[in-house]
Formats: sequence, C-alpha cells, structure tokens
Amino acid sequence: MSFACMLIGILGSRLSGAEPPVVLSAAPAEEWNARFRQTDGWVGGDGAYSLPLSDRKTLWLFSDTFVGSIRDGRRSDVKMVNNTIGIQTGNGRDAAVTFAIRKTDGKPRAMLAPPDSSGWFWIYAGIAHQGKVHVFLPRIEKTGGGAFGFKQVEQWFATIANPDADPAEWKVAYAKLPFAKFAEEASVSFGSALLKDGEWIYVYGYSQVRNKRSMLVARAPADRLADFDSWRFLADGQWKANAADARPVASGLATEFSVSYLPGLKKYAAVYTQNGLGDRIVGRFADGPAGPWSEPVLLYTCPEMKANKKVFCYAAKAHPHLAAGNELVITYCVNAFQLAPVIADAKLYWPNFTRVKLK
Repeated sequence: MSFACMLIGILGSRLSGAEPPVVLSAAPAEEWNARFRQTDGWVGGDGAYSLPLSDRKTLWLFSDTFVGSIRDGRRSDVKMVNNTIGIQTGNGRDAAVTFAIRKTDGKPRAMLAPPDSSGWFWIYAGIAHQGKVHVFLPRIEKTGGGAFGFKQVEQWFATIANPDADPAEWKVAYAKLPFAKFAEEASVSFGSALLKDGEWIYVYGYSQVRNKRSMLVARAPADRLADFDSWRFLADGQWKANAADARPVASGLATEFSVSYLPGLKKYAAVYTQNGLGDRIVGRFADGPAGPWSEPVLLYTCPEMKANKKVFCYAAKAHPHLAAGNELVITYCVNAFQLAPVIADAKLYWPNFTRVKLK
C-alpha cells in the first residue's frame, strides 16, 4: 500500500467518528468523594461500577476492598476481600451510601465467589433488567507478589434473581462466558461496559495483543442477555453470530470502562483511563452505541501521579445517574506499586470523583 493510500485510510477513519464535544471544565466532585470516605468497616475499594435499580436506588460494585478501620490517617487492622457491594439511596443532596460486606464466622468475605472456589472474582459491569441484575465477573488467579501479581483466566456471568433483597440473601446463578479467552499472546473479553439502548443491551469488551487493547462490541436482545446464543458481534459494520468475527473499533482501551448516552449532546461517550494505567482520563464519542468512535479527547488529568511517583491511576469510568445536563461524573482509583504505602496513607484507594462539563 502506498503512503498516500495509507494516509487517506487514516483520515477516512478519523472522519468517520462523531465530532467530539469540547471540555469546558473538569474538577473533583468533593461532595461525592465525601460520601465514600469512611473510617470503619468499608475503608476503600477499586473498580467502582454503578448500576441503577430504580430512580432512587443504585448498586455500586467494587473489586478488591479493604475492611477494617482508619486511625491517624492510616488503615488499621484491615483485611482485603476481593469484592463488595455499595447501596446508594437518593441521587441529590439526600443521597447516602451504605456498604454490604458478607461475613462467615465473623470474618469478611467476598460477596461473589467462584462456584468451584478456584481463584477469585473481581466485578466488571452490571445492568438491571426485568427485576434481575446481570454482572460480568473476571476470574483471577495469583501469579506472584506486588501490585500486578495476578492474571485473568476466565470471564464469568452472574444473574442475581433478587437484587432488591439484602445482599446476604441474594440468589445468584453463575455461567462461564464462552466467548472469552485469555492467553499470554492474546486475549478476548466482554463485559467491561454495558448499555441498554432500545431493545438491545450492548456489551463492550476488548481484544488484547501484547498489552495493547482495542474495543470490541456485541449486543443481545435485552430480555435474552443470559442466552449467549442470542449475542451478535460487530464486524466491519455487520452483526455476526460468530464471536471470532468481532473486529476492534477503537484502540488504547482499558480493561474497565463505561459507555453512556449524553442526551443533551445526543452522543454516546466511552470513558476510560488511556491504555489502562496513567493520569489521562479520555473519552471517545459516537452518534450511535456501536460507533464509529471519535479520536480520544482528554477529559481530566489525575494530579496524584505527578505529586507522587510511587502511585498510579486506573479504572476510570462515568456514572450517568449522577450527572446533570451535558456533563460526566467520573470515578478513578489511585493505587501504589506496593501494599505498604496503601496501608500507611489512607488518602489512597478510594473511588475519586471528578465532574467534567462538556459543550
């Protein structure tokens, strides 16, 4: 292919996406930060997906979580569990958040666990439909020490039949996602983000080759999400029945992200930490839920990494039920490369809220 043809192809790809909005302002949403800062019980977690159950009730889904206390600015007597649940009531000034921590023999345990007790689950995106909640669950195994001593080996799918009940009484059915694969050379996963749009639920995932991730898109009828045979996969503008036909639609993705609709701008927004780790939270915008997507737009630069070279930021995603008008309310997490600083500095390892206003 000639350079001229290549250039035309690149320009054509860029022009095919939606015109992105302009960022007017971006600043911490301290009122929401305050609601998630506690000194006893649930004292920090990452992940931070949210899914509304009703106009006044929202589930928050956290992955690794500290349970214990905070005293004199440091965590004390803490235990880490692999996932927990938050329950938000109200959305405005009267909003309150409580946390559900499952216990066995008085010891905190993960809320959701692999049926065969092998490895553990973190929690990805979830969605409520027809009185049930569907959640995607990466199954993880330990590979060594440090912040990155783990690997994902499977992707699971859970259906909670009674999400309005006390989480300790949830009835959960688990199934292994047949489309996911995880290998050293390349991986494919779905469930990083979910969006209900009309009669469809769109399921967003990624393909990863040598730590480079690109977005994949699937969809299923809203009332058949748990029927994997009903899924169709986006491949060059067509919906195919074979998951192997799925083709990437955007690059530079993270394993966790969000896709939501901005009604004022009549655009869809995919929000993520660029390349998965770093201080840049970016958004891509589209006129439809499956794209084509714009080039990434810088939404917010997390200040923590510049102030402290021993920490990193990740897990950015938007929460549309908290936003008003043409804005995004985004969370991200700040972690450290070693566990000791996270214990010693209680300012780390919470959902950090940021409000981004767009035009």
